Amino acid sequence: MNIFKSIAVSSLFGIFILSSCAPIYKCGDPIPEKKPSGKRIQAVISERDSLCTDLAQEKQTTSNLRADKVVLEKKLSTQQTINYDQADQFGKALQEKSEALEEQEKLLKDREATLRELQDIIARKDAVTKKLNDVLRNALLGFNSDELSIDIIDGKVYVSLSDKLLFRSGSAAVETKGTEALKVLAEVLIKNPDIDILVEGHTDNVPIKTAIYKDNWDLSVARATAITRILTETNGVNAKRVVASGRSEFYPKATNETAEGRAKNRRTEIILSPKLDEMFELLKGN
Repeated sequence: MNIFKSIAVSSLFGIFILSSCAPIYKCGDPIPEKKPSGKRIQAVISERDSLCTDLAQEKQTTSNLRADKVVLEKKLSTQQTINYDQADQFGKALQEKSEALEEQEKLLKDREATLRELQDIIARKDAVTKKLNDVLRNALLGFNSDELSIDIIDGKVYVSLSDKLLFRSGSAAVETKGTEALKVLAEVLIKNPDIDILVEGHTDNVPIKTAIYKDNWDLSVARATAITRILTETNGVNAKRVVASGRSEFYPKATNETAEGRAKNRRTEIILSPKLDEMFELLKGN
């Protein structure tokens, strides 16, 4: 009988030590981004939510196991007459509960550690994004708000360059002031090599057909490619970091019903995203 009680006491002591250390990470803590987007970010958030669900289930299982242990211990402690077969049965059951509880608590600790690592990586990404935003704002102070704007959207830095700054109507040849802005931007990007770069061309919905461009699709792609070449071939940004794409008229910032709205829609957006390789290596290992 003393052997069985010894097992119970030692197990409960281990549980007390573990439960007295509250986890640093809480699933209820807010994610830094209000509306994360993009496949890579969404995968991380999905994994985080899944871990939180698993963690809640494991905590409930652990709580149930603790309750079962208490019942077994009470049965052992209230045995008035020693029935060695029954005592042996209780002892084995208690040992099984102790082992199951230990396994659950190990799994719970592993989940909490993974959650903390994910949260730390997301926090570092946010810090990089904010720093990049601040650096770009300072570097591009010489340009007017109707020519260039910088915003953080869904954890990425959007540098929006207006048609007024970059191109003449129906052309993909970059104007002198536009090349100056791209040179400043390239200098920042070269100093921050762990940033992925997406160049997106956008137009309004006014149809275009010239000897060079069949429609707005052609024009938006040509403009994105022209800017990509200036960043890479002229100013030395590593071409492996850059993706060029054309969105035509299908992602407007404003209404196309007014001249002012159409002017806002004729733009090129350079979207800068901190790389998340570290985060996905972590997820592959879990």
